Amino acid sequence: MTKQRTHVDDIDRSLYDFANDETGIERLDAGLTPSIVREISERKNEPAWMLDFRLQSLDTYHRMKNPDWGPGLDGLDMDDIATYVKPRTEMQSDWDSLPDDVKNTFDRLGIPEAEREYLAGVGAQYDSELVYHSMQDTAAGMGIVYSGIEEALLNPDWEPLIKEKFMTLIPPTDHKFAALHGAVWSGGSFVYVPKGVKLDFPLQSYFRLNAKGAGQFEHTLIIVEDGADLHFIEGCSAPKYNVANLHAGAVELFVGKNARLRYSTIENWSKNMYNLNTKRARVDEGGSVEWISGSFGSHVGYLYPMSILAGRKSTCTFTGITFAGAGQNLDTGCKVVLGRARHVRVH
Repeated sequence: MTKQRTHVDDIDRSLYDFANDETGIERLDAGLTPSIVREISERKNEPAWMLDFRLQSLDTYHRMKNPDWGPGLDGLDMDDIATYVKPRTEMQSDWDSLPDDVKNTFDRLGIPEAEREYLAGVGAQYDSELVYHSMQDTAAGMGIVYSGIEEALLNPDWEPLIKEKFMTLIPPTDHKFAALHGAVWSGGSFVYVPKGVKLDFPLQSYFRLNAKGAGQFEHTLIIVEDGADLHFIEGCSAPKYNVANLHAGAVELFVGKNARLRYSTIENWSKNMYNLNTKRARVDEGGSVEWISGSFGSHVGYLYPMSILAGRKSTCTFTGITFAGAGQNLDTGCKVVLGRARHVRVH
């Protein structure tokens, strides 16, 4: 008689639990002050409205209490977290131009191989900055824009749209760590898919947090216009340390009429990570969003993508797989805001 399996072995993290030397990196002081927020904004040469937004978010953060709906956050002290860590490179469009340690990191994670085999574009973030970005000419020729969000923010063609959409689905007043994100966000992706355009191959962004005692706060903004179709993949990982690390990214998805967006995530953070990520989509009439979520890491996780079904016959689907072992408390699921009759599937 075959013995029934009653547990799942802990995931082999040898692929992820390697760390690079931090010699030569630029690291702001730990903690959260107006001067730190100003320095982040100045380094990025942001427009004045974004600095104002950051400072207002910081004020909101200091006035709000920690969320009380999930696992405890007693082990997280922002006075010990560095909110900005710059790697030893500027963004490149060629893997071979990256420093050896950064390049080898993404080689071990399989990102270049995936790009060659089946991706239409790749962005790779290391600590607080995007270090690599590339998109196939075919996708660019279709009018698709896929870039770092900071790059798009400095482009006069896209700044007005970013200003219109940025943190409107996830306002800083939503919860304390949304406010934190608004104050110190860094890196992330911007995607714009024009009306009626359908991309057959996925785009992917990968976020690697290498620094010890640091936070990662990338912002992803995706706009899929009416009748368009996109599959976007997000991957995350970090080595294990004996101090707390923090991930408080934000994902905002705008899905137009009769458009479709599949958003796939694999989060394989280490067991010292506090994963307080916020993800939200707005879906217009006849549109659909599909969330595919795999969460296999972090010490504490708050992860429940929200779909706002704003138009008639808009739909959402959520499929989530989560494994938690010893020392992990992962609060995961999904949220849906319904207007008129909608169709929702949860797995």
